[in-house]
This record gives sequence, structure tokens and C-alpha cells, in this order.
Amino acid sequence: MASGNEQEITDSLSWRLIGPASELSKKQCRLMFSSLGFGSDVCLFYVKGEFFAMDARCAHSGGPLCDGDIEDAGGILQVFCPWHDYDFNLRTGQSGTGLQQRVYEVKLEDGSVYVKHTSPLSLRPFASVQKS
Repeated sequence: MASGNEQEITDSLSWRLIGPASELSKKQCRLMFSSLGFGSDVCLFYVKGEFFAMDARCAHSGGPLCDGDIEDAGGILQVFCPWHDYDFNLRTGQSGTGLQQRVYEVKLEDGSVYVKHTSPLSLRPFASVQKS
């Protein structure tokens, strides 16, 4: 059973429209900016005809996973952090190091890609909010 905090996060997830699959499938990885800021950005991967999404910053020390190498290791698709070579399963977020990367559900509907996330996501940075 999920803890209260985990349940709160699960309850606040919504499907976020990212864009047309025909366009998004042209690159192996795209950085999606979160309206919550840098720490909530997401990588959208397109590998072997399938989309995957996970937190953009490596759980180890914040490396940019969108810049990592992607490999098929015995049928398991993995991204390797470019900073320290930590591996993460694109489906589960699990690493051979014991770390866990957060992954997000992805769905295709009417030719568009959606990612289930707590905040709006964009392929362009959100305008920063000016504090008075």
C-alpha cells in the first residue's frame, strides 16, 4: 500500500499532451521541460518504435540522461548517464547499481504522445516567473 505522500503524488498525475508522434519519433531523446522547474524535467525516449519517459536528471548526481547512450542489453533497453555511466532500464527505471530512476507512463492516442506527469510539460523552457 502506498504511503500518504506517494498516494498524493499518484493522485496529482495527469496526462500531458507532448505533441505528434510523427514528429517526436524523429529523435531518440528529447528533453521535456516541467513547469515545476529543472528538477522535474523529463526525458522522452523513442527507441525501437516505442516511447519511454523518465526523470531527466540522473538519480546518482543529476547528470543529463538525454545526453546518455542507449543500449539494448539482452532485450533490456537502458540509458547510461554520460557523467558516471550509471545504467537505467527505460521501462522500470531500475539500475544495476541499486538506484531507481522515476519513470512515467506514456500513451499514444490519435497520433499524439501523452506523458502522465504532475505538471505541464513542454519541449521549450517555460518563461520564468518574476517575483515582486
